[in-house]
Amino acid sequence: MIRLLATRISTLIATLAVVSALVFGVMNALPGDPTLVILGIDSTPDAQAALRARFGLDAPLGERYLAWIGGALTGDFGESYSFSVPVSELIAERLPVTLPLALLAMVLTGIAALALGVGAALHHGRPGDWAAMTLSQFGIAVPAFWLAILLVLLFAVHLRWLPPGGFPGWDDPLAALRALILPATALALVQSAILARVTRSSILEVMRLDFARTARAKGLSRGQTMRRHVLPNALIPIVTIVGLQFANLVTGTIVIENVFYLPGLGRLILQSITNRDLFTVQALVLFFATVVVLANFLVDLAYILVDPRLRRPAAR
Repeated sequence: MIRLLATRISTLIATLAVVSALVFGVMNALPGDPTLVILGIDSTPDAQAALRARFGLDAPLGERYLAWIGGALTGDFGESYSFSVPVSELIAERLPVTLPLALLAMVLTGIAALALGVGAALHHGRPGDWAAMTLSQFGIAVPAFWLAILLVLLFAVHLRWLPPGGFPGWDDPLAALRALILPATALALVQSAILARVTRSSILEVMRLDFARTARAKGLSRGQTMRRHVLPNALIPIVTIVGLQFANLVTGTIVIENVFYLPGLGRLILQSITNRDLFTVQALVLFFATVVVLANFLVDLAYILVDPRLRRPAAR
């Protein structure tokens, strides 16, 4: 068990190191000069050189990477060109929008997917199964941004139940949650369609195994068999998808936040790309990549908790 955890943690650290090097290398290989964006094309070479020296852009690439990753380990990602504040402050300011949005979308995804997946499996081959799978196929085919526009037209423009965009802040929690309902729903409907199909397939596969049929033969009801035997054994592929979907929900906020004009990390990264704000873009790309890597790491840990066979020493 300890050796398995040590292996997973060492793999996590090595992966993050490779990801950071790739992010830094790709961002610095892109064409264009940030100093020209800030000062303009009519600026003098002396002014450009002074600005490069101020931000450390005149140092060799390897030296800049070591300085950047050393600062990142302490939470210092440099100073934003376009906002003239530390990048870490920008991330700390925008994270309370993006993280609750992703968490709310994950909760909605789990509720909708389990309801559709379990219901479809229990009514396999009947109209309820066909309706659930047709609905999930529609969810997979529809882009999240288009679905977001439809939700705004229906619930904000015509029904006027929810705000069409913007974020009032967490001083009024109820208003903040109302502002996140539509974007979270737009994110969740697409992801829940995928998870519902996986849930249905996993449950049907387990229900056909001998131990599930034996439980039914011993007199357990279908609901008891589902709760005690089928769902615990069907969790492994579901856990895999849930872990990866949370990473997709966080990165999916890049588009959704711009549709709903939310001041989160997704909107910040597009603003930074437009302004050629190198330090901010580097930090945000590293953040989103780290979320994906950590999601995979947590899925590995969830495997150990869900499947007791992984906690046993390998047979010699």
